[in-house]
Amino acid sequence: MNRRQMLGVAGAMLALGPQAMKAAAQAITKTPVLLPPRLKAGDTVGLIEPASATWEPFTISLIEEALANLGLKSKRAHNILDRDGYFAGDDKARAEGVNQMFADPEVGAIMSVRGGWGTARILPYLDFGLIAQNPKALIGYSDITALHLAIHAMTGMVTFHGPVGISAWGKQSLETFKPLLFDGATPDYVNPVAAEDRLVQRKWRTQTITPGTARGRLLGGNLTVMTALVGTPYLPAFDGAILFFEDIDEAVYRVDRMLTQLGQAGILGRVAGVIVGNCTDCSQGSSIGGFTLTEILDHHLKPLGLPAYSGAFIGHLTDQFTVPEGGLVEMDADAGSFRLLEPAVR
Repeated sequence: MNRRQMLGVAGAMLALGPQAMKAAAQAITKTPVLLPPRLKAGDTVGLIEPASATWEPFTISLIEEALANLGLKSKRAHNILDRDGYFAGDDKARAEGVNQMFADPEVGAIMSVRGGWGTARILPYLDFGLIAQNPKALIGYSDITALHLAIHAMTGMVTFHGPVGISAWGKQSLETFKPLLFDGATPDYVNPVAAEDRLVQRKWRTQTITPGTARGRLLGGNLTVMTALVGTPYLPAFDGAILFFEDIDEAVYRVDRMLTQLGQAGILGRVAGVIVGNCTDCSQGSSIGGFTLTEILDHHLKPLGLPAYSGAFIGHLTDQFTVPEGGLVEMDADAGSFRLLEPAVR
């Protein structure tokens, strides 16, 4: 089933009612996806900058050292360290850097140096036919959400929402990154236990919003970036999906606004479950009598009656899960965890 057929199924679901929606969602869940090859020692990772510029050459050197410590080589896209305002080169140059890495037979996987802003601007210049013919593990998060969602929408390829090159690459990040991408493992995503001198653990806790279990293709990423793609051809069909999202430095009212948009666009009503990652530094601000983030999540997610939980180890954290965008997962909102049901690489 190609993307056009999937969208046709989605339209039929809405026309035929709840039973047809359930059946069609199951069909989409079983639809084959395009898997990239797994990583192996000695592979070359292409470094791309599809968004903001990197100002210090030493930053790139540190990334290359980190990859070397993973047994990997690295190769820079042509626009690495270029600068056009706050971008790493103009839109066409940044897109060409992405196309270049997918076309290069020496490159086995692709990692974004950083996020920032600007990935959405390059989407019209990407060669999705080329990308589909040369599937490779694409790794990154934050603004790279635009690239993940667009590639999945246009090709059906699984990509990887995880650290960017400038991330800390601590032990907890590597615990999912290496098994997932090198070994083809199907990990259980359970938040780590924080080493705290407390009677009750407070850090990295999850909270059940609506209990239950659900399975589907994992789709999402940064909430701000994802919401900005609504109404474009670069947002995949979310029917039967497990939606996940995270964000940083957003006032609660803006989170409210974005979830309102996803609801009114019909996206929240189509998913099978919701996993909320971390919303780092998202606060009420100085308003008196405003809603908390927990209350806003309840407003939008509880009425869906679908399994949902918050606090997953995903987002703008020092360490984070690497999760397969488009991978088949099963979530457990009571336990605050999810698991991959099939390998995300071949």
